[in-house]
Amino acid sequence: MKETFTAPEPRSGATPHRPGRRPARAPAATAATALPPAPAALAAKVRMLGPTMTRSMQRVAEAVAGDPAGCAALTVTGLAERTGTSEATVVRTARTLGYPGYRDLRLALAGLAAQQESGAAPAVTADIAVDDPLPDVIAKLAREEQQCLADTAAGLDATQLDAAVTALAGARRIDVYGIGASNLVAQDLAQKLLRIGLSAHAHADPHLAMTGAVQLRAGDAAVAISHSGRTVDVLEPLRTAFDRGATTVAVTGRPDGEITQYADHVLTTSPARESELRPAAMSSRTSQLLVVDCLFIGVAQRTHDTAAPALAASYEALAHRHNPRG
Repeated sequence: MKETFTAPEPRSGATPHRPGRRPARAPAATAATALPPAPAALAAKVRMLGPTMTRSMQRVAEAVAGDPAGCAALTVTGLAERTGTSEATVVRTARTLGYPGYRDLRLALAGLAAQQESGAAPAVTADIAVDDPLPDVIAKLAREEQQCLADTAAGLDATQLDAAVTALAGARRIDVYGIGASNLVAQDLAQKLLRIGLSAHAHADPHLAMTGAVQLRAGDAAVAISHSGRTVDVLEPLRTAFDRGATTVAVTGRPDGEITQYADHVLTTSPARESELRPAAMSSRTSQLLVVDCLFIGVAQRTHDTAAPALAASYEALAHRHNPRG
């Protein structure tokens, strides 16, 4: 008689291990179902997707971003020769950026060049110099912040955002992870969710984050915020939450980063430009705040019947602290 193997029952209260996996992403839009990016969005797409491309594709992307007018005048063969790549690489780059083919990318490049010439689509902001007067610093920072927000908005996947909102709106408990500047964003999201009546926690101490993560289970949610996508003190609690069965969300500037292996939903921020006087954490924080604000508004809309009275109650409870003489 042939013996059969029966796996042992898990210990009472134990959570079965769920191996790391990348989340199922929404299928890429085709030319028949979606319009290619507008010229203004092309520059954002290049900045957003460049880090995830192969080196040869990056050369093509850098060329079209740096000289849209010059590249618009080139045939597919000409652009391949200019970048030291192949015609196939040029076409793959165009499709990665959301265009059916090189002809469509070329038209967008011509449109972007025209916008830049008219001043409607400014070129990349100059770095802040050590001897810049403060009025120039203000102008450069404002331009850079605007660019970060525009790039993040252009690259944010509405389908992934909607799924993340659904998960948070229905969660029994929400843990938010972030270290350094990202922890400031994590605290911001947690306190907003708390004010609309949700059970949300953000721990600056990574040990407390892990302690909270092991308590999560199916029906809970965890949000991890890491621009690099590889911060250990963010990855570990996210992976633990993932293994425990919680729905997980990653907010990151690296859609190819390790963090996405343990995220059911990935929300991508713009790449952070770093210079001597502007650390990457400054621009990444700006992008992250936009994403968590989108999350919060979406959740508040989805839970409006309970969120509105909870928010009103929190305002009332704190009113005398804002105006003690009133």
